[in-house]
Amino acid sequence: MSDELSFRTDLYRGTAEHYDRFRHSYPDALIGDLVRRTAVSGRGRLLDLACGTGQLAFALRGEFAEVWAVDQEPDMVAAVRSKADARAGAERMVTVVSSAEALDVPAWHFSMVVIGNAFHRLPRDLVARLVYNWLAPGGFIALCWASGPGVGPLDWQLVFGSLLRRWQEALGASDRVPANWHVARQDRPDTVVLSEAGFDVAGRFEFPVEHRWTVPELAGYARSLSVFPAPALADHSAAFEASLAKELGPFLVDGHLTETVSFAYELARKLA
Repeated sequence: MSDELSFRTDLYRGTAEHYDRFRHSYPDALIGDLVRRTAVSGRGRLLDLACGTGQLAFALRGEFAEVWAVDQEPDMVAAVRSKADARAGAERMVTVVSSAEALDVPAWHFSMVVIGNAFHRLPRDLVARLVYNWLAPGGFIALCWASGPGVGPLDWQLVFGSLLRRWQEALGASDRVPANWHVARQDRPDTVVLSEAGFDVAGRFEFPVEHRWTVPELAGYARSLSVFPAPALADHSAAFEASLAKELGPFLVDGHLTETVSFAYELARKLA
């Protein structure tokens, strides 16, 4: 069974710098819990699939003998390579520009696969089957998530989300992602997809963390989003930042806007 949508392959072109600076890092509590539940021991291989700028790859690389960071966007992989070259252990990092479905990997090659805020953009059924084949028996897949500031219930978040939608329409970018893309996941949650691929689902584990934003940081975050063509938003920087300051200014407390970020991961295991 498949209910997949097709996402553009260049959604994040030009966003790598802002993505790396303004997207949330996964908290130590989540990383530590994932390491504990999977009993990783410094051996084996990790695959960070659709890795972005490597938030999970770098957070977990001390737990594996080798780490693969794979993304279909060359700018993202270039950012990972640059960071890896500047840090110890670069020789243990393998960087690959590839879509998930085109990645050439032997069976049983990895002991863990992580996907951060990206499984919804992949052909889920196909990728779940591929990952099942790539994992050694007993290996794990972890779908990791972090909520964004434009979708929360707070007054300032509602204003921010509305502003982003208006700018998306004004920039002619309303069709950059499929309409109602979230419906497929509501009808068939990710854990159902994993289960149907043969995985044993262990559960969902959540780690709320309070985060404080400045308005310039939220402007940087907006520039990391897939819904804006990076050059188009850059051409309207002054107007965009002015609208942010005007609409969010009334909500500032000591120069900041505070939210509780929902970090979580869904864990499943290949039993045989």
